[in-house]
Amino acid sequence: MQTIRKLCLKYREMISYLIVGGLTTVVSLGVYYGCVLTFCDPGIAWELQAANILSWIAAVTFAYFTNRRYVFQSRSEKKWKEAAKFYVSRAATLLMDMACMFLMVTAAGINDKIAKLIVQVIVTVANYVLSKFLVFGKK
Repeated sequence: MQTIRKLCLKYREMISYLIVGGLTTVVSLGVYYGCVLTFCDPGIAWELQAANILSWIAAVTFAYFTNRRYVFQSRSEKKWKEAAKFYVSRAATLLMDMACMFLMVTAAGINDKIAKLIVQVIVTVANYVLSKFLVFGKK
């Protein structure tokens, strides 16, 4: 039991990030699937991207507050600067997300729901690296 506790303390940030990342993914996928199952047709390229952008906005807003508080435990007084860096870094991974979705769904014909799951894994790793080293300044 002591070993598990030590491991949890040692890897607290990564464990917290995975939990928050999982919840962020649920928010993103929930909004995305809600859009494509109600008012967006993923067969129409711009509607696919509109659903993607709406899911991004919801997920990033959720992610900023939860990462700031629970993962990186930021105490920065410069909240607006930190938030701006967070949104810019997430905008970069949004472009990555959109490019991957275009290549996988529109160009390669992969099912959009399967492609979205694959892309989420790629984007989650990129987001962790950017948040840790760029946004919240953890070395």
